[in-house]
Amino acid sequence: MSPSVDPRTGAELPAIASDTTEEALDALCDSATRSGVELARLGRHGRARMLEAMADALEQRRERIVETANRETALGAGRLDGELTRTTYQLRLFADVLREGSYLEAVVDHAGQSAMGPRPDVRRILRPIGSVAVFGASNFPLAFSVPGGDTASALAAGCPVVAKAHPLHPATSVLAHEALAAGATAAGLEAAPVSLVFGVEAGGALVRHASIQAVGFTGSLGVGRLLADSAAARPSPIPFYGELGALNAVVVLPGAAAGRPDQIAQGLAASFMLGVGQFCTKPGLVLVPAGADGSRLVDELVSSVAASTPGVMLGPDIARHFAERAAVIASQPGVSVLASSSHAVDPRSSSGTPVVVRAEAGALRGVVLEECFGPLLVVATYEGPDQLASLLDLVGPGLTATVHGEPVETAEAGGILEVLAGRVGRLVWNGYPTGVAVCWAMHHGGPYPATTSSLHTSVGATAIRRWLRPVAYQDVPDMLLPEELREEPSPDARVPRRVDGVLVVPG
Repeated sequence: MSPSVDPRTGAELPAIASDTTEEALDALCDSATRSGVELARLGRHGRARMLEAMADALEQRRERIVETANRETALGAGRLDGELTRTTYQLRLFADVLREGSYLEAVVDHAGQSAMGPRPDVRRILRPIGSVAVFGASNFPLAFSVPGGDTASALAAGCPVVAKAHPLHPATSVLAHEALAAGATAAGLEAAPVSLVFGVEAGGALVRHASIQAVGFTGSLGVGRLLADSAAARPSPIPFYGELGALNAVVVLPGAAAGRPDQIAQGLAASFMLGVGQFCTKPGLVLVPAGADGSRLVDELVSSVAASTPGVMLGPDIARHFAERAAVIASQPGVSVLASSSHAVDPRSSSGTPVVVRAEAGALRGVVLEECFGPLLVVATYEGPDQLASLLDLVGPGLTATVHGEPVETAEAGGILEVLAGRVGRLVWNGYPTGVAVCWAMHHGGPYPATTSSLHTSVGATAIRRWLRPVAYQDVPDMLLPEELREEPSPDARVPRRVDGVLVVPG
């Protein structure tokens, strides 16, 4: 296994583990299958306690995990400390999801007469799909990696996880895996519900392994598409839930540009440069009205970026790819550089210099409208609602779209939001998209290439739905049914369910 690199200095860090062999991968997948039996035995409430024990174990190792992740990623101790809090919160959220129980979508239709004649007794519930492969993300070594949302939601569903460690933060992955194992042991499991593999070849073999029934992936379009095609080409294809990246647009309406140009410009600058532009939700394109108000907004944006300091990106390959991509975008006909940080960079570090470019309407095509992973923002102006509408036709798909407007612009904004709703997974009003709340209502997804399945989310309570499949039970004796479907469930098995068409919520 190649050692990781300290992105601040370019120095190699000690190698943590060897690449996982084919034989070792088989053993880990077999262990995951056995662990699935134990997760089923725990039941909803037992798995909830397990997730909380895992969160506690991560908290107990907070200082060491944050220190290690900072050394491997240069994301900063403060950012990583907050990310670990988010990670433990996700685990505890899914404990709440399990106890509440509506995620099972339990339905009971009693036997009886219908307009079509006699109807049998039919009951339906969601069950775990089986062992799941999870690929860690480069830009979130905790919240979207080994202990992240894909792992938390899969374990909540009752699915064991075989996690592929990201090569940019292998030591962090090992520490996080140790914490999850400690939490599982504390909950009484003997077979580990989370396993860890290393290496490019092992990652490809993991997607093809017969034991794996679904895949969660956060990463680049190129790698994600290769793995998605591999999952689809299996003798028995499996779901591949990939977040691959896309351009996220911001629309500034005339009233907002007139009323708060400085505030919007400063917020936009902070958002696209946050984490050195290494957020999948980073604003990549902003449409501003032509004229004095829009010009004032752009001037303030240029001033903020010119005064900014280049940040250290996740690794040398990522920094090099960003610099090359930014240069290609800036060289396109109709594109010019408006601002770039004037501060010097350490040549040893994986630095990323913030850049703002202006694109004429005719230049909004090809690479200019593709995601650039790093601190680059494209600015374009529009003359009136008709041109804005034509530019919106070029936008998307994406994870998010943002609109800044004033109360008097709600009629115009409503039409814009309706257009954008058909192209993205989350709409933001008078805010910035780089924060993704972990809550019951969140949807983090979007049409391809933002994700490979716009029907599902990787953040929020309904992320669990990816790892479940429906099973209907027809005329099955009560004692052979899952407890949640029985006529009189025990107190612990009572969940919201639809009985003969009527939603019944436990008192």
